[in-house]
Amino acid sequence: METPILQQPERVALVTGSRRGIGRAIADMLGVRGYTVILSDIIPPEEAAELLADFRRSFRVDYIKCDISRPEDRERVIAEIIERYGRLDLLVNNAGIAPRKRLDILETTSDSVDALLDINLKGTFFMCQAAANTMIGLLDRGLEGYSPRLVNISSMSAYTSSVSRGEYCISKAGISMVTKLFADRLAEYGIPVFEVRPGIILTEMTSSVKEKYARMIDEGVTPIRRFGLPEDVAACVEAACSGLLDFATGQVLNADGGFHIRRL
Repeated sequence: METPILQQPERVALVTGSRRGIGRAIADMLGVRGYTVILSDIIPPEEAAELLADFRRSFRVDYIKCDISRPEDRERVIAEIIERYGRLDLLVNNAGIAPRKRLDILETTSDSVDALLDINLKGTFFMCQAAANTMIGLLDRGLEGYSPRLVNISSMSAYTSSVSRGEYCISKAGISMVTKLFADRLAEYGIPVFEVRPGIILTEMTSSVKEKYARMIDEGVTPIRRFGLPEDVAACVEAACSGLLDFATGQVLNADGGFHIRRL
């Protein structure tokens, strides 16, 4: 049976890796701001029912499974969104993983490097490519009131050495260049592209090193002495997709409590 095309919404946003943590906070913020939100993660649709029920209490939401490291999944998620809703206004590339085991760069395995680059970097690059080509096509059709954007979630690890998880740092540094490249290439189409760099955020990913980070925060590693929250990252995404920063395409928004400030 063909999926019916629903009544066309005003704006549609796809947030990858949105089952929990930062992605979920971003999805929640976008829904409150009036977007129809497409949640996407690696769990099958039947396992997403409870997740959807939580969101549907407040705004319009859908779920499409996507492993961004798989070309067929990347193509399918974009195609299904267009089939169901007829448009894609915003892509937030949030999906990503940390190393299964933190290893010194003198011991890091090829498998770990491949896994992080395939998902964090390669997946983000080709999601940008797929979304950008779709958005250009929709602009060419003259879709009314259409002003698409891309937002990539990287990390303060994009420029901060962490020798026990070098593959993660490399993957996030690559996302920074992906953002610059697509901001440059898509400027002629009026499609702004932004990067949001979370710092030490209280999520499941940081739970195993929470005590270490708490101690560092207490000692002043960040000027704002608290853990960041997923909502802090979502607020930067909100700024990026507000339209107020469009002339600043390629800009980096640091959701890091001031970690990026060089201090003496």
